[in-house]
Amino acid sequence: MSKKKTRKMRITKGEKLLYITATLCIAFTLIIKVFCGAGVSHLNMSIEKINYDINSQSKKNESLTMKVNELTSFDKVREVATDMGLAYNNENIIVVNK
Repeated sequence: MSKKKTRKMRITKGEKLLYITATLCIAFTLIIKVFCGAGVSHLNMSIEKINYDINSQSKKNESLTMKVNELTSFDKVREVATDMGLAYNNENIIVVNK
């Protein structure tokens, strides 16, 4: 009877270097993905906040424009003139258009 020699599988230095490099690349890719995702979500939140601010300012501007139009109407001018004891003369009113 002859004895069989068993061969052990050894990992060479090149294979070790290849495995370490692949592991580092995968870890680096995951870290970059997390940080880039965080940056993008931060930018999205900033954009949404600015859009909200713009919308609220537009509503305020629209409200103020309506108030100005209401206060500059001819009925309001006539009412203020009669409250102050002035005579309302339509011929003396000059309309200035922008």
